[in-house]
Amino acid sequence: MNETTRNATLTIDGESYDLPIFSPSVGPDVIDIRKLYATTGHFTYDPGFTSTASCDSAITYIDGNKGELLYRGYPIDQLAEKSNYLETCYLLLHGELPNKEQYEDFSHHVTHHTMLHEQMAYFLRGFRRDAHPMSIVCGMTAALSAFYHDSTDINDAHQREVATIRMIAKMPTIAAWAFNYHTGRPFVYPDNKLTYAENFLRMCFAVPAEEYVVDPILARAMDRILVLHADHEQNASTSTVRLAGSSQANPFACIAAGIASLWGPAHGGANQACLEMLKEIGSVDRIPEFVARAKDKEDPFRLMGFGHRVYKNFDPRAKVMKESADEVLELLGVENNPILQVAKELERVALEDPYFVEKKLYPNVDFYSGVILEAMGFPTSMFTPIFAVGRTVGWISQWKEMMDDPQGKIGRPRQLYIGDTFRDYKDIEKR
Repeated sequence: MNETTRNATLTIDGESYDLPIFSPSVGPDVIDIRKLYATTGHFTYDPGFTSTASCDSAITYIDGNKGELLYRGYPIDQLAEKSNYLETCYLLLHGELPNKEQYEDFSHHVTHHTMLHEQMAYFLRGFRRDAHPMSIVCGMTAALSAFYHDSTDINDAHQREVATIRMIAKMPTIAAWAFNYHTGRPFVYPDNKLTYAENFLRMCFAVPAEEYVVDPILARAMDRILVLHADHEQNASTSTVRLAGSSQANPFACIAAGIASLWGPAHGGANQACLEMLKEIGSVDRIPEFVARAKDKEDPFRLMGFGHRVYKNFDPRAKVMKESADEVLELLGVENNPILQVAKELERVALEDPYFVEKKLYPNVDFYSGVILEAMGFPTSMFTPIFAVGRTVGWISQWKEMMDDPQGKIGRPRQLYIGDTFRDYKDIEKR
């Protein structure tokens, strides 16, 4: 962040105040209002913080108008095509792509921390069988602090590093076991011979009665899903992690807070909402009816999985995800799955219909990831836990960056109070 010689001038009741302007390495300039209240006695009002930079960060950059997403400066499409999830994790955490030795060392540490403390299996069995997998993932992540006391001291750099490796390594095991428990399958332990994505798929779908061989196309598709969801700037869940971390809570608690925020259908549940919409449509011959409803301004219905709040152009993650979706559907077929038939036809209509093209309502990453996960055999209840597996490294990277920030303060948003003013208490007999 570079301070310029420019200032913004704010005038209140005839009094003028100069506010410094800072320039980022890329993106719009920001007006520094940190001393606004001290100098003017006023706060700013910004519900949703959509015009407020809550921190400075060197991790992820989004240009919604260009349809651009950069991890540490690297375009997401290059990483998804040429890299893999663990290499991307190293990049987000350390700022640079690893050399061969660094990558092998990092992969080794993650691979050999995938096991869960055996007592956590008993803790997991305390949940009801019909518990949503996301509630299990959230609870199990928070519980890590109860089982791994040696990595909760945020003032110890070594413990912070151990906690980082543990969460990246154990999150797939937690999510897979939540899936196993939810569906009545036996818990499957990690296999150190497999890659990160292969291991996750095996823990989800293998059974002790027979050998499970992971299809490389499915493993590659899962790896891409994780890469594409690894970080996304200061979204709701990331901001939640930072806010929790600003109180100096332990890292496991902070990530659990992020998972709770991600659970909301307006955030991480978007791909689940997309699949539920496809189920509501039900068959290809009903697509024109729902497209017409989406165009009708008087109808509250809208197509889920199309367009994006941040990206005003094509979602760059969707381009990569579409390739994986095509590969997975070709492998697994759509002929016997009406939901996938609807998805393919709805995609075709949306890409050709002038209404959708003009408004840039292209299929987004949630549309394609939902289609892929449905084809793989995951229920919609597992979509957000899988999102959480991929996003864990982004949350940790943002948390670590915040912990290293010398300007860090406990989060304390202000408010525009509209309640009652001072009132005297009345005894109950006089009310």
